[in-house]
Amino acid sequence: MKPFILALSTLFSCCILFSCDQIKETVQSEAQKTVSQTSDEVKKVIDELGLSYVEDGAQTVVTYDEVNAAQQAWCDALVKIGQLKEEGGDYKGFAEQVLSEAYNYDYGKVFFKPTLAFGDQTFRTTKKGALAYFIGGDPDFPNDKGFALTPWVKARYDNLGDKNEGIQIYGSVAITMGNVWVTGKDGKEIMVDKTWVFKKGKDGKLRIIVHKSSLPYSPDSK
Repeated sequence: MKPFILALSTLFSCCILFSCDQIKETVQSEAQKTVSQTSDEVKKVIDELGLSYVEDGAQTVVTYDEVNAAQQAWCDALVKIGQLKEEGGDYKGFAEQVLSEAYNYDYGKVFFKPTLAFGDQTFRTTKKGALAYFIGGDPDFPNDKGFALTPWVKARYDNLGDKNEGIQIYGSVAITMGNVWVTGKDGKEIMVDKTWVFKKGKDGKLRIIVHKSSLPYSPDSK
């Protein structure tokens, strides 16, 4: 009887091991298939966009449409912050929401150099500093009056060159260079030079990781 029980136990153990190995192979096969499909999809986008460089192992690629949409969304949000302030709405809450959704502060580093920042507060690497620049009211940033509260009634962007020439795409990262025009209530339009770097997160959303803004240089201004 004991030999029979031993043999049965051995057979049962072999079945379990075989079953586990089979499951493991199936999971690995499906995972490899998914990676392959993703790579094929990424490769297709790369070919369609005519990209010359994409980082190794890229599993997602930013598109020109996504970049343009993100830039327009930034312009629209800037106008809406001031509009809410004028109407007595929750402009502070909305500004915080914009910084969480449009910028990478909640997920990693952000390098932000605002147009009208100077001295030891030229660069805003924290959400607190960025919020102060846009809406003011923070004693830790006494020079900030709230850039978005002017208010601006219209904002638009234009990347350099023709079509998408002013956009560089490197897999999950995109860089833009060009200008943004903002118009005040008096109808006066101001232009600033603008460079943005966007990174596509795991959730598929583009967020700003670098924002460099400055007034154009004029050799006649002294």
